[in-house]
Amino acid sequence: MPTIIAVSKTFSIDKIQPLISYGHLHYGENKVQEAIEKWSDIKKNSPEIQLHMIGKLQSNKVKFAIKLFDFIHSVDNKKLMKKISDAQKEFNKKIQVFLQVNIGNESQKSGIKEDNIQEFISYSEELNLNLLGLMCIPPADKDPIIFFEKMNTLNKKFGFKELSMGMSSDYLKASENFSTYLRIGSSIFGQRY
Repeated sequence: MPTIIAVSKTFSIDKIQPLISYGHLHYGENKVQEAIEKWSDIKKNSPEIQLHMIGKLQSNKVKFAIKLFDFIHSVDNKKLMKKISDAQKEFNKKIQVFLQVNIGNESQKSGIKEDNIQEFISYSEELNLNLLGLMCIPPADKDPIIFFEKMNTLNKKFGFKELSMGMSSDYLKASENFSTYLRIGSSIFGQRY
């Protein structure tokens, strides 16, 4: 059964509160500053809530992210990995990370190339990072199925159990390809304005 991350970015806490009250535990944000303002108090009072960083994480925001988040889905370069490793030691907190793969080889998208996955896995082991698996955002203008199938194959090849892929528009196809973390926003909270 996949874990559903309710992507709460841009939504105010009063829109999210009914879901928190219902008992949902996993939420996704893509901006560190917004997440700090929204979630700091809630996380203090409800430490069981799991916060997922799903946007691009700038290396100068890593320390803030480590303090607040439990997962980072968008790890895509070695400088960021080293900063995460250092911050974990500083705050004595282990965070769970996914390697973002640029599965569609899109120049405008973040993510590592498929050929570099092993190199990044080795580096994560060197840094003692808790690498859960791979993550992707498939090209918006193509059928995501072929990319999800490819990601599932890669994830298995490298021996990972967790796979982060699938959003409101394609989560059913992602879950058919063994995604274990689905990042769903507008289907839960409605359209963003």
